Amino acid sequence: MDPIYIVFGLGVGVLVGLTGIGGGSLMTPLLILVGGVSPAVAIGTDLAYGAITKTVGGWRHLRQGTVDLGISKWMAFGSVPGSVAGVALSTRIDVEALLIIVAVALSIAALAILGRAFIRAPKETESVDMHRRHRTSAVAIGVVLGAMVGMTSVGSGALIGPILILLYRLTPHRVVGTDVFHAAILLWTASIAHGVVGNIDYLLTATILIGSIPGVWIGTSMLTRVPAAGLRPLLACVLLAAALGIATKAGLTLPAVGIVGPPLALGALFFALHRLRPAPPPTLAEVTPPEAIPA
Repeated sequence: MDPIYIVFGLGVGVLVGLTGIGGGSLMTPLLILVGGVSPAVAIGTDLAYGAITKTVGGWRHLRQGTVDLGISKWMAFGSVPGSVAGVALSTRIDVEALLIIVAVALSIAALAILGRAFIRAPKETESVDMHRRHRTSAVAIGVVLGAMVGMTSVGSGALIGPILILLYRLTPHRVVGTDVFHAAILLWTASIAHGVVGNIDYLLTATILIGSIPGVWIGTSMLTRVPAAGLRPLLACVLLAAALGIATKAGLTLPAVGIVGPPLALGALFFALHRLRPAPPPTLAEVTPPEAIPA
């Protein structure tokens, strides 16, 4: 039992609780690049630990009332079979191809996290009336997301957030809660499928959980007091660096500056664009004097 994996679990668990991001997006590259774990086992082990971790977080969000059960249910109708298909496909490709797919998934996740900072829903809502169009889109999103997570363990947190904002216009806390709750369902399915094909190191999973379960509990408790949006750009840059590191494992030759430089440049560009971005218009509560508000 290596203590470093307990530290990994604690740090990633806090990020999952705070942002809904970080499980598969961070743990899989950590296991591959730092732990030297084979890609297939890293993905399966990550999904197994993530299923338990996000179950803890999902339960807390459910009790706090930050989960849209309708969206979660309809996405699961697509993501459950999609994840099984993704696992089956991952067993039919070689290691180099799997590493490339993981690197691409991490890059997409990094860009999605950065893009999320520029997304503003025209009108936020606490719940969604799941009409036929919403149900169909939720199932379709679930299929694609499930296949990606089953193959790479990446995307259950990073990619669904912007979708929940743009398509369903959920409030930030409902985005995180719905994301984490649905991810628990998705990760259990994918991890069971990986367990069937022998891709899970159960001792390593238990070691990571020692840190990650209290980490998620801490992160979820801090959700209303910590500006999680400020953590996401930094996390995106780390994910891009991880993607480049994974790509070198697949045979891409990059010097150290080629791994560190692009994420730093992307972070600088994001900071500049964020500073130039006009401030959002004030809300009615901000412009109305207290004495003008009817009792």
